[in-house]
Amino acid sequence: MKLTVIIPAYNEEKTISEILHRVEEVSLGEVEKEIIVVDDGSHDQTPVLVSEFVKKHANARMIVHKKNRGKGAAVINGIRNATGDILIIQDADLEYNPQDIPRLISPIVKKKFRVVYGTRLRNAPVLFGKNKTPLIVHYFGNKLLSLITSLLYGARISDMETCYKAFDKNVLQGVRLRSRSFNFEPEITAKILKKRIKIYEIDIKTKPRGWNEGKKLHTVRDGSIALWTLLKYRFVN
Repeated sequence: MKLTVIIPAYNEEKTISEILHRVEEVSLGEVEKEIIVVDDGSHDQTPVLVSEFVKKHANARMIVHKKNRGKGAAVINGIRNATGDILIIQDADLEYNPQDIPRLISPIVKKKFRVVYGTRLRNAPVLFGKNKTPLIVHYFGNKLLSLITSLLYGARISDMETCYKAFDKNVLQGVRLRSRSFNFEPEITAKILKKRIKIYEIDIKTKPRGWNEGKKLHTVRDGSIALWTLLKYRFVN
């Protein structure tokens, strides 16, 4: 059995080398590992750093977009080129910890579930003090979108927008993915749920980065697009 880790990257020179080494270091037991980085038209040193990593690791390769197409387009291209039996999406920053990957794919390896999401949102937010939840508006926006997803599709989802989505690759057979930006998250979730496939969630912890650190998701703009995407794919394919 093989796992493909798909890493979409756009101008991530500050973190790409470290995240690649963290992914490479993760032990998966008897499961093989393939790493696919999709450089989405970066104009910094990201492709150079990825190229250096690929030269040293036979299980890694890079796909290059000459122009920036969006995260969804990068992930979709990674899915098309994956050779693994299981797929997981890994952001190129350091927000998500690759050491969670073995736990996330374990239910799929054991054939208990076909889709697993890593959820950040089942614990109540901390509103005050030095340990307060960062990006609190973003937190509640995600909670609202997850609630709407649950109501529209008749399934309990606590974190629809999570990066960590792991799939049995066969789940995506016959699924046409169209989204090119961050609306990839609601689209793929909607289409999985419409196939009546249960999404199993596992709690994870993350270290969110702020917009001054390179975060690209904008709560109001991208949240509105996500909401429209959820509504649209409830009624069309």
